[in-house]
Amino acid sequence: METMPASNSGKFRVGLIQMSCSLDPNENLEKALYRIREAAARGAEIICLQELFRAQYFCREENADLFHLAESIPGPRTQAVGKLARELGVVVIASLFERRAAGLYHNTAAIIGADGELTGIYRKMHIPDDPLYYEKFYFTPGDLGFLNFDTKYARIGVLVCWDQWYPEAARLTALQGANILFYPTAIGWHPAEKEQFGAAQLDAWRTIQRSHAIANGIYVAAVNRVGFEGPADRGLEFWGSSFVSDPFGQVLAQASVDQEEILVVECDPKRIEEVRRNWPFLRDRRIDAYEPLVKRWLD
Repeated sequence: METMPASNSGKFRVGLIQMSCSLDPNENLEKALYRIREAAARGAEIICLQELFRAQYFCREENADLFHLAESIPGPRTQAVGKLARELGVVVIASLFERRAAGLYHNTAAIIGADGELTGIYRKMHIPDDPLYYEKFYFTPGDLGFLNFDTKYARIGVLVCWDQWYPEAARLTALQGANILFYPTAIGWHPAEKEQFGAAQLDAWRTIQRSHAIANGIYVAAVNRVGFEGPADRGLEFWGSSFVSDPFGQVLAQASVDQEEILVVECDPKRIEEVRRNWPFLRDRRIDAYEPLVKRWLD
């Protein structure tokens, strides 16, 4: 297990890999490994892949045959990524369909250290069930809670896709000292909705995550896929737009809506300190008054 350096005050560089996926999981894995190598060559130290990067987004339908895509963690794929991470000296966040036991599956992010070993896992806590996002059919909600992971380059928090809409998840992860929140993602437009609602949907997605950065004074990195998957009338057009926000919500870099891209962005923990001193939201929290938040609704 790798350990943090004596001080985590140094700058670190994150790499976000935005890519399309084919129907062949092995092809997608090889593409991801190639992109990791590219990102590392450009100076990335902590590299994040998109949600469920090994396959097209299979949750567009409820099909029990697709459970065969699941895999153990650790397993062959984490070993393959770990071998490359060790060679390159980088940390990798790899989002996988985890087979925990027969009939028990999770949407899981594996954090692989620069030593090639599995630092830990995060199991997606919020599971959606919407048209073309039938995740409750496949995934059991996470049972590990909201976590931080110490890596060679920074202390990081990892959440997954639907988690990105919940301020509670961002807050509980940030309060553990992370320098950055990563959100591996698979989100896009329904063809019938894009013209009327598409711009607003994308803006809301970007805005909610920037708000997590502001409210917590923390870097945020969202990593989405691109490309159209599924039948023309019942598929999803993934909107890319992967980005990194600084602790005051300023977008440092953003990818396109339709192209494969690698973003490499430098993050400076001193910026966290600067923002939190001038906008002391954490200081002024009324933790004595928040108990009602654990209720579903206040009648």
